[in-house]
Amino acid sequence: MTAYIPRQRDGRGSAPYVLAVVGTDVHRFDRLVDWLERWHADHAEVRLVLQYGHSRAPRLPGAAPFLGHEELQRAMAEATLVLSHGGPATITEARRTGHLPIVVPRDPTHDEHVDNHQQLFARRLGAAGLVRLCESEAELVAALDEGLADPSRFVLAADPDRPDPRAEAVARVGRVVDDLVARRVRQRIGGRRP
Repeated sequence: MTAYIPRQRDGRGSAPYVLAVVGTDVHRFDRLVDWLERWHADHAEVRLVLQYGHSRAPRLPGAAPFLGHEELQRAMAEATLVLSHGGPATITEARRTGHLPIVVPRDPTHDEHVDNHQQLFARRLGAAGLVRLCESEAELVAALDEGLADPSRFVLAADPDRPDPRAEAVARVGRVVDDLVARRVRQRIGGRRP
């Protein structure tokens, strides 16, 4: 696997580049797509690449349903800011490439996921200062505008050859959550309620 060295993100030089990733979950995340479309309408100078998964196709020039792993790694290394859903793997990758990710967790009350595990996980990371948590459109707009005004506030020391020491713990939590969700789905399909 190729390790991508994060580029210097000091806010000077090329146009700002925001990478937004909703993951590969089968649930739609149209709420975030809507927020980003409205935000980008006022920030056309920003290159916005949105990986929108199974959500509705956005009216944005840099939108793609899915990015391959290597393409995603390259995009993260080049981005000024990284915006992520509440998935542990995406958050870990963003941090590993030197980003304090802006995180909008999926909300099951909007049918964006099967339960609230992304909200709980993202809130815990937000409280620890490991992500910039945004649970409303106003919070997201404020974080994006702050990050574009001063990108250094969203930069971490990155060492692509050495994984973040918390990465395995985050990945382990992700596996446990995935296992619990899969078990619950199997129970529902089998006609049994937990």
